[in-house]
Amino acid sequence: MLEELDIGHKSLNVLDALSSLETAISSAKKKNLVAIKVVHGSGSGTIRKAVRAWGKEQEGRFKAVVWGEDYNMFNKDAVMMRSELVDKKDKDFNRKNSGITIFWL
Repeated sequence: MLEELDIGHKSLNVLDALSSLETAISSAKKKNLVAIKVVHGSGSGTIRKAVRAWGKEQEGRFKAVVWGEDYNMFNKDAVMMRSELVDKKDKDFNRKNSGITIFWL
């Protein structure tokens, strides 16, 4: 299952956004979810940059972190992650959406 976490439309500061992300990922692992799609928006880019930097800092914790711009059929991590999903419908796949980042758990 792919769960969505929207932290981009809640007027959160960076620390609160990252705290929400950490909580959601911990909870998702307990629920045996395949991935979390983080909607951080594109706006000023502050939260997007923080989410992606945090993902890089957590190297080894996730199978992959896929940026929305790379979430397509040509990205091997995106394709492999999607192969684990029961419901493969996702409006953001192949859309080059810079407002999202996928954490493959």
